[in-house]
Amino acid sequence: MNASVKAGDISTGEAIALHRAHLSKGRSQLAAMFGSLVEHSASGARVTTTDGQEFLNCGGYGVFFTGAGHPHIVTAVQRQAEKQALSTRLFLDPVVGLAAQALTSVAPAGLDRVHFSGSGTEATETAIKLARAHGKRRLISMENGYHGKTVGALSLTAKSFYQDPFRPLLPDVEHVPFGDTAALAAALAEGDDACVVLEPVQSEAGVIMPPPGYLKEVAALCREHNAFLVVDEVMTGLGRLGAWWGCDLEEVRPDVLLIGKALSGGVVPVSAALATPEAFAPFDSDPFLHTSTYSGAPIAMAAARATIEVIRDEHLVDRAAETGARLLDGLRAIAADRAPHLVREVRGAGLLIGIELVDASQAGELLLELVDRHVVVNHSLNAHPVVRVTPPAVLSPDEETQLLEAMDDALTAMAKRF
Repeated sequence: MNASVKAGDISTGEAIALHRAHLSKGRSQLAAMFGSLVEHSASGARVTTTDGQEFLNCGGYGVFFTGAGHPHIVTAVQRQAEKQALSTRLFLDPVVGLAAQALTSVAPAGLDRVHFSGSGTEATETAIKLARAHGKRRLISMENGYHGKTVGALSLTAKSFYQDPFRPLLPDVEHVPFGDTAALAAALAEGDDACVVLEPVQSEAGVIMPPPGYLKEVAALCREHNAFLVVDEVMTGLGRLGAWWGCDLEEVRPDVLLIGKALSGGVVPVSAALATPEAFAPFDSDPFLHTSTYSGAPIAMAAARATIEVIRDEHLVDRAAETGARLLDGLRAIAADRAPHLVREVRGAGLLIGIELVDASQAGELLLELVDRHVVVNHSLNAHPVVRVTPPAVLSPDEETQLLEAMDDALTAMAKRF
């Protein structure tokens, strides 16, 4: 066993063997491409492997906005776990009430009701059920959008690669081009029984930015056609775009707002669907209409409340805007100088940045080059040529420099090969 591994931990070889024996063999093969590294611990923007290597974590699929293991969040969860980790679900739980109060205090005005769950896809399912409870049978989402992989959410996730093995999915689902209000208007004109679901920025589609004013126009169309509007901010919400919400950037209040990823504080999985009182009415009238055993679990609620406090008190939304602007400028300059023939575009907002390569294989090469330089980023599930950079808002100046230098070195090396 490696000397850097503490007593009680398993070795790198044992971890790989367990994955191969009991988990996805494909996942093990993917890990082998990146050197079969095994995570051991994480703190802030850093993750350490079992062999003692330290990496700058600018990936994590957007979860680590407050960094990993923030002391305030960890302490809140530890205290709650010692007091009461889970509740009876029969008596009222004060912790979930306090978390809901904290979340609605930073949400767009009018979104006063909350349903908590464990993942973004569960939040999407909540929104679908609310829409259906209001008679909105037709679901309209955007091409290349991503809303999760449970059967209902997968019906909205407009990618045949993920959908085809599991058909038939939900009926009465239509996909229109993102950013195309004329196509949306045509779909809405078919009746007043529609629910529109979209992201302010399409993250898994490769960080696709909409035309200015698009979200506001979508909201106006929904009002005109009496459609239910759901805005999926599982990735973009809680400061990732340099604003509390993508909705805030265009002063839009949806019927339902979906939240996840950053809400966990990088500690305990949790998500939420926020709704107006009118949209939430079916759940108000029957508390057993939509339930989950672990919805509003006290330890998750402690994490959510503490996460909102950290984002607010440490001014992480402003830091995301400022750091993101510097990184976007720096990455664009590096791409233009080092590999203009390899990088099609660098785009984004706040700390959600996409680097589009000329093809998917080169995006894979960039991921590998960055790992070699001890930086972790992610690919895009719906756009394989796009590498996404999603660093935490607690990134230090030195870590910011490390990211840019690693990207400079990686693209320089690639430009020599391709």
